[in-house]
Amino acid sequence: MSLNARIILAASIVLAIFLVFTGIALEQAFRESAWAAREERLQGQLYMLIAEAEVDAAGRIEMPAQLQEPRFGQPVSGLYASIIDGKSKTRWRSPSALNIGLPSETMLAAGKSAFSQQMGTDGSEYFVYRMGVSWSEGKRNFAFTFSVVENLSAFHAQLARYRRNLWGWLGAMAGLLLLAQAGLLRWGLRPLRNVAHEIRAIEAGEKELLTGTYPAELSALTGNLNGLLQRERGQLRRYRDALGDLAHSLKTPLAVMRGALSRPQQEPGSSLAATVAEETEKMQHIVDYQLQRAATAGPASPLASALPLLPVAEKITASLDKVYYDKGISTQLHIEPGLGFRGDQGDLMELLGNLLDNAYKWSNSRVEFRAGTEDGYLVLAVEDDGPGIPAQEAARILQRGVRADQSTPGQGIGLAVVASIVHAYGGEIRIAASVLGGASIWVRIPG
Repeated sequence: MSLNARIILAASIVLAIFLVFTGIALEQAFRESAWAAREERLQGQLYMLIAEAEVDAAGRIEMPAQLQEPRFGQPVSGLYASIIDGKSKTRWRSPSALNIGLPSETMLAAGKSAFSQQMGTDGSEYFVYRMGVSWSEGKRNFAFTFSVVENLSAFHAQLARYRRNLWGWLGAMAGLLLLAQAGLLRWGLRPLRNVAHEIRAIEAGEKELLTGTYPAELSALTGNLNGLLQRERGQLRRYRDALGDLAHSLKTPLAVMRGALSRPQQEPGSSLAATVAEETEKMQHIVDYQLQRAATAGPASPLASALPLLPVAEKITASLDKVYYDKGISTQLHIEPGLGFRGDQGDLMELLGNLLDNAYKWSNSRVEFRAGTEDGYLVLAVEDDGPGIPAQEAARILQRGVRADQSTPGQGIGLAVVASIVHAYGGEIRIAASVLGGASIWVRIPG
């Protein structure tokens, strides 16, 4: 299920639950309001009935032939009235109540009133409002209970109309909200669709990177994707370059070996075994160097965590101290606290390992390694007190893409590997004379 469908489904469920509970609450509120309105209306009609009543000295109730409420005079009008005396004997019933099975009548004390919903003897439901009245006529008091009864059918019809209107409007509102929500989601998720479109274009070879402008929530993702694409392309390019350089570099040793094999073994000064051994060693150096170039991972994402520099440097120097134990080299590490390298751990090991190994190899007794930051760059410097590197040889070592068969004699492929890694990270490398008397190799890599 797509992200858009998930959000719409979840929002629809939440909206449906909200509207159902809202509808129930509004219906209940309307029911209570309608109930109170019925009570007030029946109370008013009962007061009007009391006002129209006349009681003679014998306690007989006289009601006018034409009441102010015309429904009391209409048969089966839904509105009925009755009066009972203190002995619960019916003294008067409205013409509308003829042949109607009204709820049983109950005597109330004077001044007491009651409003309730009751079942009539005919099975119908009624609202009943009763009030006890003490009527004084001369020196005598007569007790009566006035009742006004209304059939609930009109009340139920009113509720049904309200319910239909309520749920109709809520349904229409839900539909409009869902449409608005779908439109907002489509607008809000457009950046994700744009990312997907750009990725498809990249897969089709139409683009190289994500170039759209995206909101802050997606900028980290698109930045990581671009970083990954750049790293993959860089590594693919390095593999291709390495294969091309490897093929080109192997031509010379193979040609020498082919020539040696074609010469008569009786030719003075020829030694096939020595020639093959020498050219095989060259080929091995070439293969090692090109494999290392191809394996360089390149820059990591800007959001990737930095690899601590100090533990790696300490680990490498500890190993080199054992390898070059007989030289008794004094090594000093000057590394800023918390300094890190944003890249592949293997690249860092190769970079520091080759730099320090070169210094250990050619130093007499002293090696210094410094690491810090400068204008957002990671700066590394390795110095030794050895014989140093001639300027013309340093220039050849630092040539971009230098082949192993062109590497500086005596320096091996170590510094060529360092230069290749530095170039892969978009950095720069310089070789100069050290204040210690030997070589100083300075490296700056974007941090």
